Amino acid sequence: MVAHRRAPRPRGGCNAAFGFPAPPCGNAERFRLLNCRVREKHFGRRRQPALGPTPRNRLDDSHLVRVCNRRPEPSLTRRHKTLGTRGERPLRRALMPTPRPGVLALEDGSVFHGLAFGAEAVVTGEAVFNTSMTGYQEVLTDPSYAGQIVVLTYPLIGNYGINPEDIESRRIQVSGFVVREDCDKPSHWRSTRTLSDYLAAYGILGIGGVDTRAITRRLRSVGVMMGTITFDETAEEALKRLKSMPRYDDIDFVKGVSTEAPYEWESSPNLSGKNHIVVVDCGLKYNILRILRGMGCNVTAVPCTTSAEDILALKPDGILLSPGPGDPALLDYMVKTVKELVGRKPMMGICLGHQLIGRAFGAETFKLKFGHRGANHPVRDLATGRVYITAQNHGYAVDGDGLRDGLEVSQINLNDQTVEGLRHREMPIFSIQYHSEASPGPRDNVYLFENFLEMVRG
Repeated sequence: MVAHRRAPRPRGGCNAAFGFPAPPCGNAERFRLLNCRVREKHFGRRRQPALGPTPRNRLDDSHLVRVCNRRPEPSLTRRHKTLGTRGERPLRRALMPTPRPGVLALEDGSVFHGLAFGAEAVVTGEAVFNTSMTGYQEVLTDPSYAGQIVVLTYPLIGNYGINPEDIESRRIQVSGFVVREDCDKPSHWRSTRTLSDYLAAYGILGIGGVDTRAITRRLRSVGVMMGTITFDETAEEALKRLKSMPRYDDIDFVKGVSTEAPYEWESSPNLSGKNHIVVVDCGLKYNILRILRGMGCNVTAVPCTTSAEDILALKPDGILLSPGPGDPALLDYMVKTVKELVGRKPMMGICLGHQLIGRAFGAETFKLKFGHRGANHPVRDLATGRVYITAQNHGYAVDGDGLRDGLEVSQINLNDQTVEGLRHREMPIFSIQYHSEASPGPRDNVYLFENFLEMVRG
């Protein structure tokens, strides 16, 4: 029996196959020389830049091939003339502003230097961190972040750009934005502009090139604190100005993010006779309205200052208290409205709405050390034992010990055992601390809207 062996590969690899001697260098350099020689054979010799062997510590050798295949660059003037056609676009570096040094200063004296992007402004707010890997556009437009400087722990932000479909409110709501790396060349078919351009359009300053891991560790160990981002001050000047600014806990942000007048969400005459849900806008995200509308409901959003009688005058089948920013202890006027609505219509509360229902039933609220902000927080249902992965964004929680009049704890957070859900034993009332509408985050909890509508129809 004859064993068939594969013929040995010529010494020098693909170069030897073409009759070229193997040069004493790496594979990338061999490929470059081979490519150039094949081009010379078919197209004639042309002048090439002198390139030596590739350094071993270089991560990407593909530029060697691109140099050989690159066409002569047209002039910048010619490239500008082709703008708006199918020709080449102008050089991006000619259109980008020069990066500006920026400073993030925290009230404990911590200072982080980086590169400012977005608007030429000075911003102040409570510094918090979010651990979501995607969804930065939804984070930017979430009204619950009003008055806060958001630090994203995921290192690359802006890589899929900004599009008009993923907004959750009428404008950017964060006070400032902190990222490890701001991507100024997004790649996505829906993208219409860069993150920096988006921030600049709404007068928001961001800072990149900072160690977001160190900032997050600081906020976790010390707790959330006031901070400021600036580009035209020294760190000492920024810290001095920060001490004179009002604190986050002392401001009612809900009135600033709530709608000024009632409105219907995509009303349609074809839905007459369907369930009518009134959403009290404490800082709602549009996805709440989209989900309810997609489930066949007529949806009306009303301002946070709307009285109980005016809400009932709209003849709702159910009432939803939306998420929102700030300390619920400052919202006694809304707690009064909730007390007047209890027992008159089915009610659901989300995030801040959950806290308002808790306070209406005698519970106190307290501030968390660094809050829950991310898309992977585990919550356990006490009745079934099932664990849900949830999207969260809050800095305050309900103290379940003070609950009375039939309201009880239904869900808890597995990380710190804080209250995540409330349910009344008799009346059609329940609430959740997390965001069932996601945006961003898992959509595992959309079923809660279906449970609410079952209460409304029952």
